[in-house]
Amino acid sequence: MDAETGPAAPQDQWKSYCRTISLLAFQSFGVVYGDLSTSPLYVYKSAFSGRLNNYRDETTIFGLFSLIFWTLTLLPLLKYVIIVLNADDNGEGGTFALYSLLCRHAKFSLLPNQQSADEELSTYYQPGVGGTISSPLKRFLEKHRKLRTCLLLFVLFGACMVIGDGVFTPAISVLSAISGLKVPGPGGIPDGWVVFIACVVLVGLFALQHRGTHRVAFMFAPIVVVWLLSIGVIGLYNIIHWNHRIFLALSPHYVIKFFKMTGKDGWLSLGGVLLAITGTEAMFADLGHFTAASIRLAFVGAIYPCLVLQYMGQAAFLSRNMSAVEDSFYQSVPRPLFWPVFVIATLAAVVGSQSIISATFSIVKQCLSLGCFPRVKVVHTSRWIHGQIYIPEINWILMVLCLAVTLGFRDTTVIGNAYGLACIIVMFVTTWLMALVIIFVWQKNILLALLFVVAFGSIEAVYLSAAVTKVPQGGWAPIVFAFVFMLVMYVWHYGSRRKYLFDLQNKVSMKWILTLGPSLGIVRVPGIGLIYTELVTGVPSIFSHFVTNLPAFHQVLVFVCVKSVPVPFVPEDERYLIGRIGPREYRMYRCIVRYGYKDVQKDDENFENHLVMSIAKFIQMEAEEAASSGSYESSEGRMAVIHTEDTTGTGLVMRDSNDEASGTSLTRSSRSETLRSLQSIYEQESGSLSRRRRVRFEIAEEERINPQVRDELADLLDAKEAGVTYIIGHSYVKARKNSNFLKTFAIDYAYSFLRKNCRGPAVALHIPHISLVEVGMIYYV
Repeated sequence: MDAETGPAAPQDQWKSYCRTISLLAFQSFGVVYGDLSTSPLYVYKSAFSGRLNNYRDETTIFGLFSLIFWTLTLLPLLKYVIIVLNADDNGEGGTFALYSLLCRHAKFSLLPNQQSADEELSTYYQPGVGGTISSPLKRFLEKHRKLRTCLLLFVLFGACMVIGDGVFTPAISVLSAISGLKVPGPGGIPDGWVVFIACVVLVGLFALQHRGTHRVAFMFAPIVVVWLLSIGVIGLYNIIHWNHRIFLALSPHYVIKFFKMTGKDGWLSLGGVLLAITGTEAMFADLGHFTAASIRLAFVGAIYPCLVLQYMGQAAFLSRNMSAVEDSFYQSVPRPLFWPVFVIATLAAVVGSQSIISATFSIVKQCLSLGCFPRVKVVHTSRWIHGQIYIPEINWILMVLCLAVTLGFRDTTVIGNAYGLACIIVMFVTTWLMALVIIFVWQKNILLALLFVVAFGSIEAVYLSAAVTKVPQGGWAPIVFAFVFMLVMYVWHYGSRRKYLFDLQNKVSMKWILTLGPSLGIVRVPGIGLIYTELVTGVPSIFSHFVTNLPAFHQVLVFVCVKSVPVPFVPEDERYLIGRIGPREYRMYRCIVRYGYKDVQKDDENFENHLVMSIAKFIQMEAEEAASSGSYESSEGRMAVIHTEDTTGTGLVMRDSNDEASGTSLTRSSRSETLRSLQSIYEQESGSLSRRRRVRFEIAEEERINPQVRDELADLLDAKEAGVTYIIGHSYVKARKNSNFLKTFAIDYAYSFLRKNCRGPAVALHIPHISLVEVGMIYYV
């Protein structure tokens, strides 16, 4: 029987794999390819909007199609599908994924609170790729901080252009689709009504963003599939009906003839040709929602052939109907099919807009994790699919900017100039980052990286040079948007880093703490005090400031640092780092909670319980190591990864608070009757808190525990029973009096404005207000 079932198992696994890939490929149509597949609506119109309009003949049309075909083949197919999709960061893609890979394989990161312990994360290095290697180029880049700052600015510039795509994609896609209403002769509607209808559709699109991309993928994937089949069949019909000689234009010889005949005018038309590959970056940016195999399958199996047929069909139609250049797509559609195609085109345009808006949310979330964006609300929209998020503030900002672009430009050609410039800059940034990945991550020869840059960077540089000439005709818009967003990002990053350096320079010395004695020279009241800080080492100045103003602290103190690590995800079992501060009798601990740039920090109602269990486990681990070494001295500075899911080895038992066994608890409650009554009143008024699971800890009787460890665990449980208080700094950041004008303006005005208008740290960290204590401090940076 085993012999019969053995060979079948791999076959079943292969069938299951194929079904999964096929399903993901189908879903990718609704999320990844909506933008790329709607490009035929406006490419030929934009290409002929300039001086190329003077070359209305068959040779020009054939050359233009050949240019579009080879651009689609070389950049989306060869560069992205075959090469760039291999540079994923544990399944994640995009410019920040490339930057994250570089930061882990070379010391390029500017995040101030990184530790060597972060390198021990299972997701830190890619499978099959070793650690860092030493090279003269790497040492040169690591040595010069200004070069690392320039690299960060380069990445942020690309990220800002992706945000620009989130503004221009909905505007050009929806406006191009709605413009079909102007076609049917006298029945067409004025331009003003087309713009108005487009604005209504855009408002509805942004109003539905909170539903999340998971529902959109299943809902809109069939629409994109029907759209692709429609444009493919229509393109094939136009080839057969109008000019089947268009197949000759597949030869690159027609590209050469095109430039020989049109010269500079042909070069200027590249800004329109560029729109044929807009949305290509989404294949890499949305990689985390799917797999590289599914995205490749969808592109090679459907996207590429359908787009080639459509562009070829439009060219065949235009070669016989040159007067239809202004609206070539809808004019090439057979009259009986006009209205069905119009409806499908409008829906497909909405889908294309949805995909880039979702990618914008992901980019902003990654900037937020890297300390380069003000704190905003991040909503996790899917319970099952990790990484699908919605950011309300960004959504409404994008909507306002998108409406402003639509109402201000009112022309798809002008919007296309802005859109094309934003897209080619993102692709250009990706090319240079990929070259660094080839050298430092893939550890290949530098000549291979140069070959990659020359092969693809030269093509993109030509397109970029043509797009730059359109700056006066709308191309200025993405540059302005990028400048504003980069200014916000850099000011926030600069202010946050200066604040961290102030904390680092003014932290409390361990010598001063030791002179205070175990009581710290103050009254130790019952309970656990969680002191939030950005420092991963040392005691923050907020501690001495608090003690100076209110000479009382909790019997157990935990310094909590919630920080981001340049990896996409941190496994749950590796999230908590626990250590000790000072001798054991001080009852002071450190807890570092680590998140990746794709992790969503949700309101974890079990955080306090996880913390207690983690500290208890650390106490036990420390005692076991001390017993094996024969010394029971404090291990100051040592941090240990504590698996929160594994409760063995803690010496504790967790029970429900209403469990009858809890009445025989070995721990005594230090909570007064007044505190108990106040807590019960609050829980009656707060339904959300009262629904939470209330647990109680006990020291396991059957385990043989060292008396000193038992005393420490008993103190920890006493403190937990008395209650947990969250202590956070309420800081005011000011520039020093001797600072120059730029620094004073950046800190006192720009950074202060951003801090006042973003989410507070207590809200971002999901700290309950009933247990919150804020300590005011002024930072002179």
